[in-house]
Amino acid sequence: MVILRPARQSDRAALLRICLETGDSGQDATALYRDPHLLGQVYAAPYLTFAPDFAFVLEDALGVGGYVLGTPDTAAFEDTLERAWWPPLRRQYPDPQAIAPADRTPDERIAHLIHHPRRTPPDLLAAYPAHLHIDLLPRVQGGGRGRALMDTLLGALREAGAVGVHLGVGARNVNAQGFYRHLGFHELGRTPGAVTFGRRLD
Repeated sequence: MVILRPARQSDRAALLRICLETGDSGQDATALYRDPHLLGQVYAAPYLTFAPDFAFVLEDALGVGGYVLGTPDTAAFEDTLERAWWPPLRRQYPDPQAIAPADRTPDERIAHLIHHPRRTPPDLLAAYPAHLHIDLLPRVQGGGRGRALMDTLLGALREAGAVGVHLGVGARNVNAQGFYRHLGFHELGRTPGAVTFGRRLD
């Protein structure tokens, strides 16, 4: 049996692991990173710390196997990360700025994001101020569980006053793109490596 419940601080290690095991456009990225916690320090752990009311997990007999994480106010969340989350990580991971982007390892690319985090464009936030991340291991996929996670978070974001939500997905992850379209998201923009989707909540 798989249950959907609010995330707890004790789930942190599981969230870091799931983030890594889905970190290659939905596939296992364990072989790509020397530091197994690095990816999750950017895309999972800060939500559990600073937006715990918008963190939900799927748990089965083997433990937590999937999560959805988000925040209703992306701009405020990014301000919080700059103030309280990135500084200690910057002391832990050197800035690879001197290394040409094409020569950086996967770890160095993530370390660069820690030192030079992207800010979400204001024009995107005007219509879609919330954002989310969802990752499920294969064992908990199917059966409507991904949709249930999304519905739970979208309801929480709506109750918090968010009028719209956006997310990013790897350009190679066509299955996830189809999933988002099925849930009423539409494409907002595309780069060679990623696609941005949005959905209104009002």
